[in-house]
Amino acid sequence: MANRIFGGLPPWSLGVGSMLSIQLSLSLSVGIIEIVGPAGLAWLRLVISSMLFLLIARPTLRWLRSIRRGDVLPVLGLGIATAVMMVGFMGAIERIPLGTAVAIEFLGPLTVAAVRSGGGRLLVWPILALGGVVLLTEPWVGATDPLGILYAACAGTGWGAYVLLTQKVGDRFGGISGLVLTIPIAAVVVTPFGLPQAMNGLTPMVLLGIAGLAVLAPTLPFILEMLALRRMTQTAFGTLMALEPAFGVLLGLIVLHQMPSWVQAIGVCIVVVAGAGAQLKGKRMPVEGTSSALPSSDIDEPLTGPIRLQ
Repeated sequence: MANRIFGGLPPWSLGVGSMLSIQLSLSLSVGIIEIVGPAGLAWLRLVISSMLFLLIARPTLRWLRSIRRGDVLPVLGLGIATAVMMVGFMGAIERIPLGTAVAIEFLGPLTVAAVRSGGGRLLVWPILALGGVVLLTEPWVGATDPLGILYAACAGTGWGAYVLLTQKVGDRFGGISGLVLTIPIAAVVVTPFGLPQAMNGLTPMVLLGIAGLAVLAPTLPFILEMLALRRMTQTAFGTLMALEPAFGVLLGLIVLHQMPSWVQAIGVCIVVVAGAGAQLKGKRMPVEGTSSALPSSDIDEPLTGPIRLQ
């Protein structure tokens, strides 16, 4: 069904739509964080996303029995990485501008892409991106929020781990199958921190708003990115995704009225160029003897691209 709706669109537009959906969801999250807290919002989004993907995949008891002992640690690791990425980023956008948080978080997967390329020269891209982040945070102004930057760095670490673990889990389980396993794990990990925060300000209207955010990200981006990856190489797709920090600045400006200075605008351009450069010779290590444990569907393909949950 998703293919019938979006299949006629150019593949690059699906990638752009995914990034816009993610950044719109994040920008709209800022107001709700004030009500339920960053950990509370992360927990609620993970719980609702778990329900949505369970409804889409409808796993069976036979599928659960097909999970092997060797699958447990990678799946647990991916769930924990997802939790760190989600909570860290919610904490970051509570304290620093959206575009800055996206750029700092982007250092995680960018570094992974450069290291996996196997060429030491490509490490220049993460270093260049770090320079762009310095311009974005403007530490010389004296208004930098160290805790916000730390949260964004934790989110970037989680995203980097997510990229590394996604291949192993994605080669064993199809795209949505892996999410059915990992998102509930992430929700459980966040529960001790998120549940107490969420209960303080939760109302039916707030819950409805968070459900809408869960559709904007990760449900819709997951579908769009899976369809885009069918018609684009991973290198081309990864290069396109390098625009995400720029979209973060754009949505921060439109929705949150976070106006970047000209120095910060240069900084985000540097991060985007570095992200695109890191994809030029990116490699994906082959994994043999793997197969999906769930019946295939139109969006149940290996999680091998830079898809993320936010």
